Formats: sequence, C-alpha cells, structure tokens
Amino acid sequence: MKRFLATAVFLAIPFAMAAPATANELQLITQAEASLPAAPATELAMRGLTRGPSVDQLSPSPSAMSPLGPLVFNIAFEAHNGASVDPATVRLTYLKNPAIDLTQRLRPFITATGIKASDVDVPPGVHAIRIDLADTQGRTSSAVVTIQVSAK
Repeated sequence: MKRFLATAVFLAIPFAMAAPATANELQLITQAEASLPAAPATELAMRGLTRGPSVDQLSPSPSAMSPLGPLVFNIAFEAHNGASVDPATVRLTYLKNPAIDLTQRLRPFITATGIKASDVDVPPGVHAIRIDLADTQGRTSSAVVTIQVSAK
C-alpha cells in the first residue's frame, strides 16, 4: 500500500504544476494583478537641468489597442552626452495599488539599448508601467509606458 501511494504521488506531481501556454511565453501581468485598483495618479517631475536617458515605446503602440494574445514588448533607451544606460538600474513598476515590481520578469530582456521581449502575455485592459533608469554618469529618468489590450 505504501509503495502504491508513493507511486501515485510521484505520478501526480507533473500534473499539479501549472505550465505556461507555450514554453517561450512570458506572463508579464497576471489577471489577478490587472484586477487590482489603479495607483493614485502622480506626475513625473523634471529634476534640474541634467538630461537623463530617454525612453521610447516602440511596441506595442501606446495609442493603439493590441489584439489579445502574445505581443512584442519593445522599449528603446537612449543615453546622452557620451553616457550609456546602466541595465542594472532599470526598474519596471506596474502602476497598481499596491505597486507591482515587474523588473525580475523582464530582467533577461533588459540591455543598455532597451527592452525587447517577444511572446509577452498581458490580460485585456489598459496597463501603465513606470520605467526608472539611470545612465553611467548617474543621471536618472522615469517614463510611463502604456499597453492597451482588447478583450477579443
């Protein structure tokens, strides 16, 4: 009887583990996280005259609705005055209450020139993500990118 139970538990383990829809798909935001209330609105303020790195959202378009399904998350960074972006300083925060740190989910895709992740899964809705970063000369920047995903 003990051997039967041990075998039954051993065989059940692979079925108990949840796997992503595809092996390469990245769950950037879960449905539970998307259901949280939005963070209180705050404005990004200009700090002095230094020019920190620029952030440009290439994909998905911040003004267009993306179809439901895996998308490409592509953000470009541009440092100025001979500096480069320090990838170790990049932080991504999903603007919900409470805020959700997405940095570790995207860490393998962050470089000095930006973030490029394919097969990113995001639930339907409008999602605001703040990106904080610094260049090699210590100048910082923050930007908010928006992902809009349709329900169908």
